Amino acid sequence: MQFFGPAIVSAAICAVTSGAVFAQQPPSAQSGAQKLMAVPGSKYPGRMHVLPATMETTQWGWFDNAELPRLIIDSGDTVAIESMSHSHGQLWPGRTIEELKKLRTDWPGRGPMTLTGPIFVNGAEPGDTLQIKIQKIVPRPWGANFNVPGLFGQFPSKFPDGQVKYFYLDSERKTAEFAPGIEIPLRPFPGTLGVARKEPGRYNAVPPGPFAGNLDNRDLVEGTTLHVPVFVRGALVWQGDSHAAQGNGEINLTGLETAFQEITITATVDKTTKLEWPRIETPTAWITMGFDEDLSKALANAKSETAKFLAEQRKISPDQAMALVSKTSDCRVTQVVDIKKGVHCTTSKDASKSLAEPRPTVETPEYLVTSAADPDMNKAMDSASWAMIELLQKEKSLSRLDAYSLASMTMDCRVGEMDAAEKSVHCLVAKSMWTKR
Repeated sequence: MQFFGPAIVSAAICAVTSGAVFAQQPPSAQSGAQKLMAVPGSKYPGRMHVLPATMETTQWGWFDNAELPRLIIDSGDTVAIESMSHSHGQLWPGRTIEELKKLRTDWPGRGPMTLTGPIFVNGAEPGDTLQIKIQKIVPRPWGANFNVPGLFGQFPSKFPDGQVKYFYLDSERKTAEFAPGIEIPLRPFPGTLGVARKEPGRYNAVPPGPFAGNLDNRDLVEGTTLHVPVFVRGALVWQGDSHAAQGNGEINLTGLETAFQEITITATVDKTTKLEWPRIETPTAWITMGFDEDLSKALANAKSETAKFLAEQRKISPDQAMALVSKTSDCRVTQVVDIKKGVHCTTSKDASKSLAEPRPTVETPEYLVTSAADPDMNKAMDSASWAMIELLQKEKSLSRLDAYSLASMTMDCRVGEMDAAEKSVHCLVAKSMWTKR
């Protein structure tokens, strides 16, 4: 039995219509294949759909708002999406680091992530907000972390040698064994989730933006909701870059990379909320984000977005809200490897509760700790994270490449002083990962 993907069906519907025009004029009735992708299911809100990851339903490393929808849903519907590993499924246990490097160097201008979609949401218009709730995540049973030699990551010049490590993901224990006596806790999330950007054309999917995309925010887990502004009709939702775990920083460019058997989302159009940048809602908090090629500017942008939220939440002036950010919110380095670096700040839904807490500068009973301060936050991050790599080598007898790998998947780099001229970064690694003391 031959499967004709939704792209072929959509193309047949719009045989004389470009993707850009399709986005403005969706068909009034779904095709036969679209109807087959709607399945019985009452566990989640709306009508239930499935979107498999095939060569017809995925793109490798780029976004384009003229891309034909692979699925059309109504606001409030739920979709169970499959994802594919990097480079159209070309990352799997057994691939060498030389092969993985060649997949990047032979295909410049695109990211490594494979993106399933896009999904057209009926009723979504530019200026709306789309709420994407993550209902469920089921990873495949393996993951990988790799450092491409001499390229990418936070310290490419210091790591001219490369490495790839593969892991079994134990879904029952929710751990992956990094090495005998070292277990990484699993916390799966989509590295990339977002909507089409406003600008026409084909764009590298690596840098995040107002459309969300490659946020690499490890707190975007099952049970959370991404609120993202809509820029084109139908929103056009993509998902990919599946992670089983990741550190705040993702310093060697990769987390615990995998693919999802299932990531189930519910997409709902919000006509009342107006956002300029995405936010993440958890059961108890809101997460605001800032991005820029310069980490100092990313922090400034994250503070600005957090102040906007505090002004809305507490009905206070922007100046009052900005003064409260460091006193109420917990800010962390999201990642420093996606062209645009990221900082995100978590603020409690309870306006009487502060999430700001002192940052450790020395080892605690729970954490290995390194820290650094500098007027240039990029330098503070470099110094604190490099110190952790050296500490893991010295205290835990890891090789340089293994220390880099473990830090990328597990290190939690937190923003300390953010109001003074000199900014501080504090990087923590949980001692609980070492099961043999």
